[in-house]
Amino acid sequence: MKTIVLLSLIAALPLTAAEKEKSIVAIYDLEGAISESGQAEASLLGGLGMEPGRPLTLFDLTRSLKKAAADPQVKAVVLDVDDASMGLPQIQEVQRRLQAVRAAGKDVWLYSDSFSNATALLGSAANHFTLMPEGDVSFSGLYSESMYFKGLLDKAGVVADVIHIGDFKSFGEEYYRTGPSDFAKQQQEELIGGVFDQIVGEVAEGRKVPVEKVRELVDLGTFTPQQAKDAGLVDDLKHRTDFSAAVKAAYEGAEFEHGYELPDLDGPEIEGMMDIMKLMFQSDKSKSGKSDYIAVVPFEGEISSASIAPVRAQILKLIKDKHAKAMVLRVDSPGGSALASEVLWEATDEWKASGRPFVVSMGGVAASGGYYISSGADRIFAEEGTVTGSIGVVGMKLVLGGAMDKLGITTHATQRGKNAGAQSMFRPFSPDESKLVRDSMLQVYGTFKKRIEAGRGDRLKGELEGMAGGRVFTGTRALELGLVDELGGLGEAIAHAAEKCGTDADAIKLVPEPKGALEGLFAAPEKPSDDEIVRMGSTSSPAADAILATLGDAKLAGLPKPAREAVARVLERIESCSDSTIQLIGPDIRIPLD
Repeated sequence: MKTIVLLSLIAALPLTAAEKEKSIVAIYDLEGAISESGQAEASLLGGLGMEPGRPLTLFDLTRSLKKAAADPQVKAVVLDVDDASMGLPQIQEVQRRLQAVRAAGKDVWLYSDSFSNATALLGSAANHFTLMPEGDVSFSGLYSESMYFKGLLDKAGVVADVIHIGDFKSFGEEYYRTGPSDFAKQQQEELIGGVFDQIVGEVAEGRKVPVEKVRELVDLGTFTPQQAKDAGLVDDLKHRTDFSAAVKAAYEGAEFEHGYELPDLDGPEIEGMMDIMKLMFQSDKSKSGKSDYIAVVPFEGEISSASIAPVRAQILKLIKDKHAKAMVLRVDSPGGSALASEVLWEATDEWKASGRPFVVSMGGVAASGGYYISSGADRIFAEEGTVTGSIGVVGMKLVLGGAMDKLGITTHATQRGKNAGAQSMFRPFSPDESKLVRDSMLQVYGTFKKRIEAGRGDRLKGELEGMAGGRVFTGTRALELGLVDELGGLGEAIAHAAEKCGTDADAIKLVPEPKGALEGLFAAPEKPSDDEIVRMGSTSSPAADAILATLGDAKLAGLPKPAREAVARVLERIESCSDSTIQLIGPDIRIPLD
């Protein structure tokens, strides 16, 4: 009896601060591009840096926000997004994660020095959207410029010999034209119009402002932060110090946690040679463990033999892992080599043969070869702003005869076989060779459509040919046509995979595990599968080398950042063309939000 009374008295005592439930405010300071894979990338313009850290991935961010919504200790999330660079589909996914935080009864605070398309979209999901009182307002619509490189190729002595299958298959125009064809103009008008309507609609819905009012403000061209507040587009106008004070006052006693449930992005500390030696000799023990999980495999960028090789190897490795219960392929790619697209498609088909769920989540773009590698999925998720489709084929050869002439180099050919010289880099296709290439392209085009028809089946809403011909669609339109199954992002794709395989949706792994440049440099090489008797190689492009030599480092450095990035993308695309004359690649349509 005494024991019971004593315990009752103890229970009645007030809890100490340590015993009380801890309150957390999760803070996200987003900077730079949000990566899909988290892998450090080499650039043809600048090589690979040796930074120890690795980029933040969309996988990291959305998983953290999901945990914040479910964690009773988290009372609010705070975002600083001024220095973030995200595409529309990434923003749309983050919006939904923030809406889930709000639905869980928590606050979402967002601060920005500027009011742009990107910050307006993210701020539409916040209930405390604060703009700097003298902040920049650039919410004036969408403006997209396409660059054409015929003049650059002329200077390098390079000629693009391009063959199209599909009127709307506009890839390659940037290499032999100085402006778009009528079909390319029509396609770009439709895409820009569709994305603009999405931005206006989402901002209007999130801020509870009439669509007409949002359009009026956009058409003003510029307006003040006070006008933005008066219209209801933002909640408050404060400087950063005042904003920080307001957040602290609202959650007195809370822990303000930067990097809530995010991985360590800084990488290993490198203070001397001993730290480098540790990296060099660290063991590469498998971290897969023995628990069941859903594998998220990202593929981003141009499709070439070099770019698909590690992804293909990862998929084949997962097939042998009995704990990998489902695979979500995250695709952010405009396509590339037809041959490499088929090779990666075959790896996904091998996964499907294992009987485990195969789900695709489309990122910013999953067009042409990007759609090809997605087409066999059990279910395809796309964001409203995803660019997809571009079902068509391009044949392209880059001719270097002019570049050789500039260097005083001449050639003499000896040939046996009527068409033996079709792939010569020193002359364009002859009429007979063009016909042979076109016939091969028609075969590839037929295979492309068969892959889609087999993968999509009766989910296609209409004749496939009417959706093909190189036509490009937003995710919203692709859903109407049956090219995708559902609007949603990586989170929704993972949830669907979890439901199908019966595995906890939180048991997820991004594979391969993201590493910084230094970690990747010193990591043990990936062991090929025991089944791989013949292994993949990669090729380099003399045309890309010729363009780089023509520009030179000084000229590259003098280009404005958008132009440097455009040249880098051109070089990547030219590299992908080195794999194969026949390309499954979509137009380089980039829609800047800032």
